[in-house]
Amino acid sequence: MVTLREVARAAGVSLATASRALSDAPHVSAGNREHVVRTARELGYRPHHAARTLTTGSTATVGLVLPDLANPFFATVAKGVQGRARETGREVIVADTDEDAAQEHEQVARLLGRVDGLVLCSPRMPADALAALTATGRVVLVNREAPGVPSVSFDVPDGVRQAVDHLRALGHEAVAYAGGPRSSWSDAERRTALDALDDGGARRTIDLGAFRPTHGGGVQAADLALAAGATAVLCFNDLVALGVLARLHARGVRAGRDVSVVGFDDVPAATLVTPALTTVALPLARAGRDAVDLLGPGPDAGSDAGLAAAHRRLPVELVVRASTAPAPSRSTAPAADPEVVIR
Repeated sequence: MVTLREVARAAGVSLATASRALSDAPHVSAGNREHVVRTARELGYRPHHAARTLTTGSTATVGLVLPDLANPFFATVAKGVQGRARETGREVIVADTDEDAAQEHEQVARLLGRVDGLVLCSPRMPADALAALTATGRVVLVNREAPGVPSVSFDVPDGVRQAVDHLRALGHEAVAYAGGPRSSWSDAERRTALDALDDGGARRTIDLGAFRPTHGGGVQAADLALAAGATAVLCFNDLVALGVLARLHARGVRAGRDVSVVGFDDVPAATLVTPALTTVALPLARAGRDAVDLLGPGPDAGSDAGLAAAHRRLPVELVVRASTAPAPSRSTAPAADPEVVIR
């Protein structure tokens, strides 16, 4: 492994100058810094993080805690976090909590003492536990907002409005909502937005309940939507929507003709199914990058400087594809089960 001493010798500078140049410290001319950095790159030099931690107090690492790395939503956020961290000279430690709030709390507590800052994506833990943890270290939230904690979220209310307006314009009166986990902040945001759009009359929403944010959750939701006589289903996320599409097909119901389906997120698989999924597109990779930016400019993010409690709410956009179409006539709409309660 190439050492800092070898870089200094090859660059023709002192060991101290090489160290200052590579750590972006002051009192090094721009020409010397560029020369040392270029030499280090050519030699394949990699800094020793343990030594840098001892001298600078910075680990040059970012923690990322998320509920389910297999979910494309979180995988895309993670790519944004990792890409921006790499650009700013940091590495990323990822922890997957498997949608378990207790494990999430444990992972965050464990990582806070090992990283310069932590990105906590869609935390499931209660508000009081979240407040206690975020008070002990540098944390930025993604897809959740909390008082006094910097965050990057999405304009979910506008996304719900766009989706519902689209379905109403197509003539759908009974729109069902297939919700996500009850511990999900973003699910609460969706429900609040739906309540504001529900007039209790013709423009009603059928609450199908809470489901795991997975394909299997969508399969379960589809049966309930058909029993309730819904002609359109708005889903918590695209994975649930894909499950709904699969179940409708299995039951001989034509998605996009008999029942319209709308997702949330716009994951890559949304365009790989038939019919292609209408969905609310969220700028997921940008959210990951913005979260790293809120942690600070680079390896110095572990300094004693306070973390500004900035909140960024990113715009969203409905992408219309083949899974939505005009509502069928009442004579051809799926029959409602009289025992299903419409709330």
